[in-house]
Amino acid sequence: MTTTPEGTQTDTDWEYRPLRLPPGVTRLSAATQLSIHAEFSGWELSRVLLYSDGTRKVWLRRKRNTPGIPELLT
Repeated sequence: MTTTPEGTQTDTDWEYRPLRLPPGVTRLSAATQLSIHAEFSGWELSRVLLYSDGTRKVWLRRKRNTPGIPELLT
């Protein structure tokens, strides 16, 4: 697994993005934020860690896109 300049970790099949949610974020608000990432950017929930201070560390993942030759429009 390698890390890109944007902080995104990648492996051969999946691309990972860590997020840290502060302790003041409610569970409903966190779910809404993660739903937006899933809906518009194709991310899915991979892992969540809840720390004793209320901070959540979340890892999102999505399938890597392999750039190919775009289809011709005729």
